[in-house]
Amino acid sequence: MTSIIIYSVVTFLMIISFIKSPQKTKKAFKIGFNSFKKLLPSIIPMMIGIGIVLSLLSPETVSSILGEKSGFLGVLIGLGIGSVAFMPSFVAFPLGANLLAHGAGYPQIAAFISSLMAVGFMSLGLEIKYFGKKTALIRNLTALVASSAFVFVIWRALL
Repeated sequence: MTSIIIYSVVTFLMIISFIKSPQKTKKAFKIGFNSFKKLLPSIIPMMIGIGIVLSLLSPETVSSILGEKSGFLGVLIGLGIGSVAFMPSFVAFPLGANLLAHGAGYPQIAAFISSLMAVGFMSLGLEIKYFGKKTALIRNLTALVASSAFVFVIWRALL
């Protein structure tokens, strides 16, 4: 239902935009489509990779690594994988849902997704280049602590 509302509002606003300025609306569509084309080469291999991994890992394997019974070790594994992995949010969130459907636990997936979105050890070199070593390390460590706190809140809520 929410999707229908969002798509309806977006469609309505696009019609208004087109009525007000067809040239700007067409330009916006071209920019959006070109951005999509540039992202596609990186999205497709990621989706294929995720599909292969999920087809190779049985629900029992996912459950043993990131399941509710994996406990604190599963949370640490989720934090670790999320901290070093690199993927956009529009891939990460469906992956999290898929992992939950395959037997992963909520705290473990919360650890994985929150650290994936907040911590960026894979991009640490680039961050150090632009922000300096101290700032980049503080930002990543703070994000890791925040992800851990987030997981703790979710874990407590489930008890």
